[in-house]
Amino acid sequence: MSFPRMHVSLYVSNLAASVNFYSTFFGQPATKIKPGYAKYVLDSPSLIISFIENPERVQSNFGHLGFQVETFEEMSNRLVQARAQGIVSKEEIGTSCCYAVQDKFWATDPDGVQWEVYYFHEDAEFNDPHYESQDAAACCMPPVAEKPKLKIADMQSANSCAPGSGCC
Repeated sequence: MSFPRMHVSLYVSNLAASVNFYSTFFGQPATKIKPGYAKYVLDSPSLIISFIENPERVQSNFGHLGFQVETFEEMSNRLVQARAQGIVSKEEIGTSCCYAVQDKFWATDPDGVQWEVYYFHEDAEFNDPHYESQDAAACCMPPVAEKPKLKIADMQSANSCAPGSGCC
């Protein structure tokens, strides 16, 4: 049994800024836009991605999202387009990251969600030395500005559910 299409939903702090970014990044307009909501339906890859405007629920540091392309030429063409549109946040050509030789670039949306577009060459038994010398989080994600960390008391007051209540 296979799934015909993947769905992802992200909370965003500013829907208009997110729609502007994602229309540029995906190269197509949103399929649906409603108050506080936008959805894109992509055919290749088969993905439905929706955005819900809710600044209080925007999550950071969950990792990243990405697309693997089939050829180096496709990655290069997408990189040229992304550069022209001003959305490239980092480029890595001929890197060994996550134990794979890859060519890639990154784009970061208005809420800091990082997208990787990469061409996979082959598996590798090592990471580039600059990844080995940094924090393990350096591989597979460009650095982002640190946000202040919440104290436990701040997180509990922001929670809508009481701990142990079973509502989540």
